Amino acid sequence: MDVRCLSTEEYRAFLAPERGASYLQYPCWAGVKEQWRAERIGWSSPSGGPAGAGLVLYRRFPGTRKYFAYLPEGPVADWESGEIDDWLAPLMRHLREAGAFAVRMGPGPAYRRWDRSRLKAATGPGRRIPDVLDCTVDPVGAAVADGLRSRGWQRCGGEDDGDAQPRFVFRVPLAGRSLDDLWSGLNQEWRRNIRRAERARVETAVGGAADLPEFYRLLQITERRDGFRLGRSLGYYQRQYEVLNAEEPGRMRLYLARHEGEVLAAHTMIVAGTRVWYQTGASADHRREVRPSNALQWRMMRDAHALGAAEYDMRGIEPTLDPADRGFGLLRWKLGTGGQVVETLGEWQTAVPGAANKALYQAFQAYLARR
Repeated sequence: MDVRCLSTEEYRAFLAPERGASYLQYPCWAGVKEQWRAERIGWSSPSGGPAGAGLVLYRRFPGTRKYFAYLPEGPVADWESGEIDDWLAPLMRHLREAGAFAVRMGPGPAYRRWDRSRLKAATGPGRRIPDVLDCTVDPVGAAVADGLRSRGWQRCGGEDDGDAQPRFVFRVPLAGRSLDDLWSGLNQEWRRNIRRAERARVETAVGGAADLPEFYRLLQITERRDGFRLGRSLGYYQRQYEVLNAEEPGRMRLYLARHEGEVLAAHTMIVAGTRVWYQTGASADHRREVRPSNALQWRMMRDAHALGAAEYDMRGIEPTLDPADRGFGLLRWKLGTGGQVVETLGEWQTAVPGAANKALYQAFQAYLARR
């Protein structure tokens, strides 16, 4: 196969809904990422038809004319077919010609999965998800991981790597399930909290761009309360909302939960093809007893089901099963939805072939470590 640049129209045509690409691989994501330039590439099969595609983001390394290339949760390829070098070799040739000294990518196949019951039974001091016997292993994901590792690619995206997409995510399966099935899949605490929100007359609705400042205000409250910082500005979310919805109306949605006229929680959801993601959640410190976040999540799951999504992706978790760890509370909350913890392949990076590139790659790694 060979790699060539694609027009936006060609690229969108390839990302047909049935391909299940991440929203991070849609053309609109390039408009969200300031200080990066972007191109859309495609793999051509010997017969001439498109076989794969990817959104590549480039960022210049300070003081050089070289670029770090990044394919977030991509490329979109059939990893089951052919030798892995059929994908990697033409990609590396193209990136070398584009002036890249290193590349990071996040192949799509999953790796391992754990059900709620198994993780709940394994909870305890010092316990971690990777220490628990998985319920299923994806043979394709395992083969891709082995192939990348044997070719010198390094896995990144550990818990302390804020530059990488999360390796461990939480997903609620929707395909083949009715709303009654989803309701019965919730644990007792979730069902009780949703009923409590209904009795308190918490109202859920889809907001708009004008509601983003209120979402951001609640997000700042949430960051202070829960001890984390995303480091994003209101302008970032406004740009994201504008760019994603310009490509496809309804791609990014803002959900609001109101109680007695006051917004107590606001969550964002992204829709792309047959996939739906809960992206960012925020809530107030007061009146938490009326459970606005549970009400919002139930509304968002039902809307994802109505859209025909195969699963509801609740995004990243920390792989801890220790109740004393800060990240365990979020995992416990998500486990109550009846979904699964999924270890993705994560992100992998390597130097683009060339002696100068390898030296610059080592300097780049030292730069990231210092930062």
